[in-house]
Amino acid sequence: MNYITPFSLIIGYFFIFSLGLFVTIHIIRNRKNYGTKFMGLLNAVTVFSLGVIHATFYILSVVFFISEQINILFWKFSILAWFVSLITTSLLFSFFREYKKIKSFPFLYYTLLLGLLIGALLTPDSITLNLSISLSSSIIFIDPSLINYNFNFIVGTIMIIFQILIISYYLYIAVVVNIRSKKKEETLPVILNAIIFSITIILNILYILFQTTLFRQIIIRELFIIILWIAYFGVSIMIVKKPEMFFVLPNRIYSINIYHKSGILIYSYNFENQTEFKTESTIWGNILIGLNHILSEFLDKKDKINVIQTKEADIVVKYEEDSGYALIVATNRKNSIVEDLMNNFSKEFKGKYKNELNEILDINRIINVSEFSDLKDLIEKNFQLYL
Repeated sequence: MNYITPFSLIIGYFFIFSLGLFVTIHIIRNRKNYGTKFMGLLNAVTVFSLGVIHATFYILSVVFFISEQINILFWKFSILAWFVSLITTSLLFSFFREYKKIKSFPFLYYTLLLGLLIGALLTPDSITLNLSISLSSSIIFIDPSLINYNFNFIVGTIMIIFQILIISYYLYIAVVVNIRSKKKEETLPVILNAIIFSITIILNILYILFQTTLFRQIIIRELFIIILWIAYFGVSIMIVKKPEMFFVLPNRIYSINIYHKSGILIYSYNFENQTEFKTESTIWGNILIGLNHILSEFLDKKDKINVIQTKEADIVVKYEEDSGYALIVATNRKNSIVEDLMNNFSKEFKGKYKNELNEILDINRIINVSEFSDLKDLIEKNFQLYL
């Protein structure tokens, strides 16, 4: 019996399992770095389901033989973990297109197909196991090429349709994000992930289609897991090193305005024009005028307006009572990352212009806005991710 393949798979498994645990813990501890807690949770679920759950049940079902029923059960669990990770990955891809918005299509179809798949897997003979040799012991270390799983027509059809939809959605989102992005190089990881995961999905589809061939037994399944684990390693590194990708690509900041408590505009910075800004410019103009008039009233109140929502955007307001100004940021969606950037900018702004701000705390003093004319550099330093 060939021991090179099973030993190689087990070594690869321990590496992927350890990596999956490490990255999952890292994401949970640093979940704010991923835009929102929900985005962090989605990343953690995807990493854990693919690198820990799927990998574990895959190894138990193809490298070890315990009994026909148990091995089939392990194989079914690996299938479910695979499809759960595909759905969560699709959710992450959807956020690359539009932040925190989940379209009913295709996720209603995914939910329906997942339910159908679970129901189909519960039926007798949905998956059968074929061994190329007879085994004398109940638990044995086995060459993966000697163990093979066959799907009945219903299970195979559902899995193929499911995965074709997933591939189409991955590639569609990657193309849309690339077209919309100002910095094409930032979308490269998304495009590469879409292509690599699509290749693994295609291999899984081929594994289902070529159920009885020697080619399928020897090459496709092992090639699938090798490419998947390589892709998993690359994605894990990206998730740890570049968490900002999950909020920079779908997030947009349109303008930053700083108002004195008297209502005078101290400084205004407009980012590159975007469709949403053009569409709602009149609405935003009226909102800013309104804030301008009532700013002096709000600065002294406990209950303040912190965000004003329109159909396509949020206007986030940060009040600095001790310095007598308000920072107003127009963005497509308010989230913890935008708030953190505002806090950091406001802290540096107060430190750099402490004397100037103290001088104009009295609303009767003449305000020389030219003293703040070099704010552009400070804004671009703190909001450089959105330039």
